[in-house]
Amino acid sequence: AICGHGCKYGECTGPNKCKCFPGFTGKTCNQDLNECGLKPRPCEHRCMNTHGSYKCYCLNGYMLMPDGTCASSRTCAMVNCQYGCEEVKGEVQCLCPSGGLQLGPNGRTCIDIDECSTGKAVCSYNRRCVNTFGSYYCKCQLGYELKYISGRYDCVDVNECVTNTHRCNLHAECLNTEGSFKCKCKQGYRGSGFDCA
Repeated sequence: AICGHGCKYGECTGPNKCKCFPGFTGKTCNQDLNECGLKPRPCEHRCMNTHGSYKCYCLNGYMLMPDGTCASSRTCAMVNCQYGCEEVKGEVQCLCPSGGLQLGPNGRTCIDIDECSTGKAVCSYNRRCVNTFGSYYCKCQLGYELKYISGRYDCVDVNECVTNTHRCNLHAECLNTEGSFKCKCKQGYRGSGFDCA
């Protein structure tokens, strides 16, 4: 079985046929499946989609049970948690539906952790970190694009001279560089390459 475009989060089961791992979808299994939009809904109250998975959380005054259901709880109602609560050894704690969120100073609401600035995010050298509410993702650095090459996805240099996305002067030559490009005025012209006279 050969899949020309690859199966990012799945396995190749036939000619250009991918079987996606749970939580992923698309022809090449490169898209996150939004489980929160499925019928029947996976969570009783609220659902937060995460990369390749999802998290359930409850309305204020309810407690999240191990099976994902929400049980009415007077203690939770009293604590007034934004995303429901859980009881640990008789102590009530407010919950945050994602590891990328942390309890705020009031102990009831959840605030975003910027993984990109705290250094918690792990992106390979040719990718940059983009923070999202409750998580982050890695995007190709500027001047690079995501391509499927020799069995895997990688960020490869965009040749601005070929794609015509450079801003070189009409009387300049475009020279491609890793992640960027340079402009050099042609013979008989002088200037920066963006301006030639």
